Amino acid sequence: MNFAIPEEMKMVLDAHRKYVEQELLPLERQHGIEKRDPDEELPRELVEPVIRRSGELGFYGIHMPEDVGGGGMDNVGVTLLREQAFSFGSALAAASVAGPEGPSLILVDANEEQKKKFVEPLVRGEITTAFALTEPGAGSDAQSIRTRAVRDGDHYVLNGQKVFITNGAHAAFAIVFAVTNPELKGRGGISVFLVEKGTPGFRVGRKNVGMIGGTSQVELIFEDCRVPAANLLGQEGFAFVTAMRFLGAGRLSISAMCLGIAQHLINRSLDYAKQRETFGRPIAERQAIQWMLAEMATELYAAKNMTYHAAWKCDQGDPIVRESSMCKLYTTEMVNRVADHAVQIHGGMGWMRELDIERYYRLVRMLRIVEGTSEIQKMIIARSLLAE
Repeated sequence: MNFAIPEEMKMVLDAHRKYVEQELLPLERQHGIEKRDPDEELPRELVEPVIRRSGELGFYGIHMPEDVGGGGMDNVGVTLLREQAFSFGSALAAASVAGPEGPSLILVDANEEQKKKFVEPLVRGEITTAFALTEPGAGSDAQSIRTRAVRDGDHYVLNGQKVFITNGAHAAFAIVFAVTNPELKGRGGISVFLVEKGTPGFRVGRKNVGMIGGTSQVELIFEDCRVPAANLLGQEGFAFVTAMRFLGAGRLSISAMCLGIAQHLINRSLDYAKQRETFGRPIAERQAIQWMLAEMATELYAAKNMTYHAAWKCDQGDPIVRESSMCKLYTTEMVNRVADHAVQIHGGMGWMRELDIERYYRLVRMLRIVEGTSEIQKMIIARSLLAE
């Protein structure tokens, strides 16, 4: 494995860094983003132009295939870019690369008409979407979803409920998983539909308010919602086959996010430790602080190497079911430990909302749950070991 970053990738990272530093960070200062209530959602009139601009520059859909307007970047490159985006500690920098509201690799199975209507505008940042899988009774056990889709002529009639859907209130369309054949348990009976905002019978329910109040997670309700059969993504009953093809990349995406956040927290902690004095000396000279910083940096180094290696293996065409679960498990647990140390290093100020440390402390707790809980990842890892 060659650990050198290719020159082309360096150019992309440099261009993205300049974009964030020259456009996005000044925009945040102009709008006083750093002074807002940490649980206040970012204004859509600010976020949406940033997404469009990022689409124009090619960052937003850089992971998508070139035939839909994406950059066709490999997994190593995407990992490095997402890590960098989250290392700024900037909400707008994070929005510059596609997250749950952006183009998902599951959409590569779209037909030509769907690509033009849904995928290409999404890659350009002109619209956003929402990934609608989780239900009240089906989180980690996604094969137990109950949202039902019944064929009726040239339409499907959807009935059901989704919860904790990121960007559900703002999405132009939702990527909805529904049971099309209840006689087939699990994978063979589930399909995916592209459901447009404004479709009769499709509405946004209550907002799910969690530890981070500013995030936009909502319920989606389907009541006799008639969706054109033309909006079926791929083949009927192949939803899980399609999703499993890109599961590893999805978990690596979370891992990259963890790397960036951990780097941001370490940078903030280093700066604070050098400036904050007790008994006439910077706390950076205290052994207790030095040990915490050393532990944070060591864990991040280990997390980076395992994530980069898994991304590289994926780019070689190797299966990474075990490795991606290991990365998701370790990086999400790692960033929680880093956040805890960051709060401790900042002392009383780490607990105050004046700084972003406490918000990240709350934010990263969610990462051990989304995209498969830590317990699910351990189960996947153990089963792969036992199957050898």
